[in-house]
Amino acid sequence: MTKSGQGFGFGLGKMKELTEAFKKAQQVQEGAKKLQEELDVMEIEGTAGGGLVKVFLSGNQEPRRVEISPDALGEGAEVVSELVTVAMQDAYAKSTMTMREKMEELTGGLNLPGFG
Repeated sequence: MTKSGQGFGFGLGKMKELTEAFKKAQQVQEGAKKLQEELDVMEIEGTAGGGLVKVFLSGNQEPRRVEISPDALGEGAEVVSELVTVAMQDAYAKSTMTMREKMEELTGGLNLPGFG
């Protein structure tokens, strides 16, 4: 027999925890949507060759544009290709780090498995 008010071993304390968990999940969901919008408008620059080549990505890693200095063009296609690749890798690494930092800010203190 169960004590009245306890139901199936799911007391009010557990219900309160569950309610709090739902509130936190909703906050994270709203925060994630806002973060997505922030990342969309963000511009992250990757460089190579001391700035001879610059690659720009959004915070969501969408390519925006590439700037190649006229000085780089004199180095030949192979060198320019190498510089573009290095600049892309730089921009990608920076955008990944930015995303990770923003997600940690968003999920910080929530004790969600797999985050933080």
